[in-house]
Amino acid sequence: MRKILMGQTQVLETIPMILVGVNVDGQANFMAVAGTGIANGEPPMLAVPIRPHHYTYKGITRNLTFSVNIPSIDLVKETDYCGIASGFKVNKTEVCKFSVFYGKLGSAPLIEQCPVNLECKVLHILGLGSHSLVIGRVEEAHVSESCLTDGAPDIDKIRPFLYTIETGHPYQALGQVIGQAFSIGRELKR
Repeated sequence: MRKILMGQTQVLETIPMILVGVNVDGQANFMAVAGTGIANGEPPMLAVPIRPHHYTYKGITRNLTFSVNIPSIDLVKETDYCGIASGFKVNKTEVCKFSVFYGKLGSAPLIEQCPVNLECKVLHILGLGSHSLVIGRVEEAHVSESCLTDGAPDIDKIRPFLYTIETGHPYQALGQVIGQAFSIGRELKR
């Protein structure tokens, strides 16, 4: 298969969308972020890239807490709005009609309409250039009861969506199951 050189670029075409929540100047603010990933398994940690000039970064550095809210496909408009509007100028919570609640940390706002919410405590902030990588330890996870199957989160019920880097930057829903992790590869063992 012939390969084409693309230069210095990230060719990770699909990235899960999240809404990062912080308190800033006494109000909840949410920002759409693509590029979040698992940073550690035990204890559970997430890595969230945030540009230091964003309003959300102000809340993260002041409180040292944040939330990760996983929106379903039903919240694609609200999620996109939270990525194109600035908390410096508008109250995104009001515009999007988010019902906000607080959990264990008490300072990381969570969105009731999102099927999954994670409360995170900041452990590290690493300046990388255009972004700072915020590493947060997950202190508590909240999952809507309707999104559980046999007591565990069910991706088909959560219905998250992805940001894609291809032309036009469309959002896409997850697709079909193509194999079972830690199992399908055993077919290659001898």
